[in-house]
Amino acid sequence: MNDNTIDTKGRERLLARLLAGEFPDQQGRYGPFGGRYVPETLVSAHERLEAGVARWLADADFQRELQQELSTWVGRPTALSHAPRLSQRWGADVWLKREDLAHTGAHKINNALGQALLARRLGARRIVAETGAGQHGVASAAACARLGLPCTVYMGAVDMERQAPNVGRMRLLGATVVSVTGGDQTLRAAIDEAMRDWVADPEGTYYLLGSAVGAHPYPYLVRELQSVIGREARTQIRAQSGALPDLVIACVGGGSNAIGLFHPFVNDQSVAILGIEAGGRGAGLGDNAAPLSFGRPGVLHGSYSMLLQDGDGQIQETHSVSAGLDYPGVGPEHALLQACGRVSYEAASDADALAAVRECCECEGILPAIESAHALAGARRWARSHPGKRILIGLSGRGDKDMLTLTQMLLAKAPTGAA
Repeated sequence: MNDNTIDTKGRERLLARLLAGEFPDQQGRYGPFGGRYVPETLVSAHERLEAGVARWLADADFQRELQQELSTWVGRPTALSHAPRLSQRWGADVWLKREDLAHTGAHKINNALGQALLARRLGARRIVAETGAGQHGVASAAACARLGLPCTVYMGAVDMERQAPNVGRMRLLGATVVSVTGGDQTLRAAIDEAMRDWVADPEGTYYLLGSAVGAHPYPYLVRELQSVIGREARTQIRAQSGALPDLVIACVGGGSNAIGLFHPFVNDQSVAILGIEAGGRGAGLGDNAAPLSFGRPGVLHGSYSMLLQDGDGQIQETHSVSAGLDYPGVGPEHALLQACGRVSYEAASDADALAAVRECCECEGILPAIESAHALAGARRWARSHPGKRILIGLSGRGDKDMLTLTQMLLAKAPTGAA
């Protein structure tokens, strides 16, 4: 972490509070991070949402409906697959938590479904959402179609071009897809536009935020809805391998799939946890999307967290071959997990992620999303220095959506040959 204001004793206190389950606190803070920094026009909307989360999330009828839909429509529990050929190659015991097998092709549906059910209980007349790689947009469109709610999805023009199949899927599912041509034309700009829409009608519109970012209570709400990933994985790996993993690892953009996998393992002190950010082309500003590796603390989209910004505090454009990781901030709980030392964060480059896509395809017959391949690249690197260890990798989504990019960057090149 590049914020040097937290000393050793401060980190120890944060870790003790984390393990005691004290975060978020009543102000929506994760230690120094999080909070609610929103315009006055959205204060009442956030307060209504906070009250709705407190009322409904633990409600027996809500949970019954959510669990029924997760089981019969989403396809949970998703599989935990042993990866024998990657294990042989890496000298490790490799397991994949298969969110690519969930309905719509990624972990995003867990959160989208839960929030759509909540929005209906809160009386929302329409849903707005943002998307980067398109998976959250597809999940939101599908959930809204399931529940009969109109859905508008904002997507950066750059992302619409490189994720064209998902744009078509959203439209087939009945969503209105709005191209965002301002700003960096990627995920940050899409969030800005979705929030502007919400400001115009904060009572009738529900903003279905797709990652563990934003103002309180969104980071908490998304974590709770995505923690089904880690709860399932923890039970599955103990049943199938006889023990907990030595390492849990996932890719981190905003951080929803990672926090969903990590959270149920945080109190297992024998389990190391590692998040892998998008290292892009290198460490320079504008060359990556790795705020925990190269950023500084600041406020973006209503939350205080780690950001990619220049010396004047101006948020910088990012770069990643993966549209879903192409964001200049990260969820506040990830910033806390790094600050207190419970989770480590590293970056994997575009080239490493693309190589990991090919390796996973050739070794395991699984086409991972480029986002997920960052975790595969990080796991392979960790395995080299930790031989024989058991590694649980969050495979957050499938790579069908990335075929245009993969065709241009992998298939146009000579294949490496069978593994």
